[in-house]
Amino acid sequence: MNPKSNPFSSAGSGLIRGGLSAYGEKIFGSGSEYVQSNISKCFSDPQYYFQVNDHYVRNKLKIVLLPFLNRGHWTRITEPVGGRLSYEPPINDINAPDLYIPCMSFATYLVLAGISLGLSGKFTPEALNWKFVTGMMGWFSEVMLLKVSILSLGGGEAPLLDMVAYAGYTFTGMCVAVLGKITLGYTYYLIILWTCLCMGIFFIKTMNRTLLSEVRSYDSSKHHYLLLCTALTQFPLMFCLSNISGT
Repeated sequence: MNPKSNPFSSAGSGLIRGGLSAYGEKIFGSGSEYVQSNISKCFSDPQYYFQVNDHYVRNKLKIVLLPFLNRGHWTRITEPVGGRLSYEPPINDINAPDLYIPCMSFATYLVLAGISLGLSGKFTPEALNWKFVTGMMGWFSEVMLLKVSILSLGGGEAPLLDMVAYAGYTFTGMCVAVLGKITLGYTYYLIILWTCLCMGIFFIKTMNRTLLSEVRSYDSSKHHYLLLCTALTQFPLMFCLSNISGT
């Protein structure tokens, strides 16, 4: 019998093709959703971190440099988007991380380091390039510190750009410290101790109420020790950045 003339054979092959097609779409569709969800979870939307205005920048700098004066809450504001909760952008939430302040602080840090080198007669393009490299290494080290800290709690993942933003706030304190050494001489050592203390408090508040809230579960027995260690590491890190920069 000719299979082409058999209506049952045609119907059966059609059902098989349709079933395989639907099954394939389901597999690849779920795989695509999985990849997209993990990419968005790790990297988020870069444009989100640059939605700032003057009001946000002023108040965020106050929180970063003088965290103990913040009388408000430290948790981020959520909103329902597409049937799930999403975080408000920085322009609407002072506790949201941004990349504008870290990037501008890093650029300012390089400018101040170059000025300090010029005043000491050590400025060269190579020296400024070295400051850029060591600054990026310090930024990367801070991100890795936050990453390892969260993973050591046995929890999940926090968006990578969140950690990049929070780690970059260290350069706001560095700008104050380097500017203090340029203008006030040996008073710099008191200033950097003060900025290290402020940055430590900021990281404790941030990790406790913001980063760790994004992790589904973690070992609470390690919680307080981890926060203390993260705060204490600000002292050698900032001193190291200051010494390497030659400021």
